[in-house]
Amino acid sequence: MGSTAHHGAEGVGRRDLIKRSAALGLVAAPGMGLLSACASGGGDGDSGEGGTKGKTSKDNPFGAEKGSKLDVVVFKGGYGDDYARAWEADFGRKLGITSTHTGTQEITGKLQPRFNAGNPPDLVDDSGAQQIKVDVLYKNGQLLDLSEVLDAPSVDDPAKKVRDTLIPGTLDPGMQEGKIVALNYIYTVWGLWYSGKLFKEKGWEEPKTWADFLAVCKDAKSQGIGGLAHQGKYPYYINVAIMDLIAKKGGLDAMKAIDNLDPKAFVGSEAAQDAIEAIYEVVEKGYLMPGTNGLTHTESQTRWNQYKAAFITSGSWLENEQLKQTPTDFDMKFLPMPLLPGSKLPFEAIRAGSGEPFIIPAKAKNLPAAKEFMRHMLSKEWSTLFAKQANSLTILKDGVDPGVRLRPGTQSTVEASKAAGAHTFRYLYTEWYGEMGTAIEAASNELMSKRIQPKEWLKRCQAAVDKQAKDPASKKNHRD
Repeated sequence: MGSTAHHGAEGVGRRDLIKRSAALGLVAAPGMGLLSACASGGGDGDSGEGGTKGKTSKDNPFGAEKGSKLDVVVFKGGYGDDYARAWEADFGRKLGITSTHTGTQEITGKLQPRFNAGNPPDLVDDSGAQQIKVDVLYKNGQLLDLSEVLDAPSVDDPAKKVRDTLIPGTLDPGMQEGKIVALNYIYTVWGLWYSGKLFKEKGWEEPKTWADFLAVCKDAKSQGIGGLAHQGKYPYYINVAIMDLIAKKGGLDAMKAIDNLDPKAFVGSEAAQDAIEAIYEVVEKGYLMPGTNGLTHTESQTRWNQYKAAFITSGSWLENEQLKQTPTDFDMKFLPMPLLPGSKLPFEAIRAGSGEPFIIPAKAKNLPAAKEFMRHMLSKEWSTLFAKQANSLTILKDGVDPGVRLRPGTQSTVEASKAAGAHTFRYLYTEWYGEMGTAIEAASNELMSKRIQPKEWLKRCQAAVDKQAKDPASKKNHRD
């Protein structure tokens, strides 16, 4: 997620895609509940669009007005914000609309007062450790329903709707109660990462089973190298490993049980028990990189770049986030989570999907331009601009022009995605239930520090699920 924080998604994290989470438990201020903006925002041409409505045309379906201004706020994390500046410059050339650009990691700090005052930006990349939770914004009527953008003609092929040009399933994480209110723009894969150079030097092979993974960690420890590094101050990251192991061990049913708030999502789940015991074995055997529990994401990742650990957990924003810290011959590689015995999904299966939520506030002053900007984000030209600037892929099908050279880590995620084929999975509880996600991360933080055991971790996670299930609104979210 961010360059000094991505979680996003999140970074996940980054980014999840992604979303860096919740480790800080930042939620919207109570005053937000007093706001009365409707979730659909003002209609075209009314005062809700600040008098910025221009003439509509085939090339300008929302009537974005030449000479108007667009207020853009971008999470400056693992992907940086150069890509957004490139977009804004192109938008100015093509439509004559200038942009006010803010790149920051303090999304909540800078934007909470503006949302509360009814004066939000026009477009926001709402990610990072200080993300304002999408579910909180939605519940307070602060988000535009993006269906109008998604049903508009594609910039590249006006015969197609924008939504028909996207990788299937990538809109799902932006859904609240059946409406798409956030566009998770970046196609992210999550898993383990290693240095091809270090593995070659040590004679290590890419582990496909958990036993082989532990063997590499053991050998690394014997040579004074940490086995697994994680971003201890942001337990979002270790949950990448935990939740991947649950899904691969128990299959999609184990994943959906968590998203659907099943009374046996954790306690009573063999997959969850086996996964957390496997992770705890890494802790108990001393295979963690020394000090990793007390480090931020960039601190842990930089030590990993210094060959102080064999593996680290992250999403595919990692390469761009660590550009300045990565030796030129490091040869960054992505690795699907190795398999526990009896796993229902194959080794090639990966958590993949969209991260980095972009939102249009319902009370944006220049809604026509914001919608048009988002439509252009989903063009091949802007998708390629993003890939060049941020070393990552977008949710647009074949969204990078042929001939664009990708860095080693990004290329390895492309290859992993092809190898996975249909065997991809993606949790949605992180988007649907921010408070529950925070509670699960807090339990993981305690476990990695050996303050609780696996049995207690399962109990705490199940308690978080059970608490969320009591919220009547939860019944509006369900995965089949």
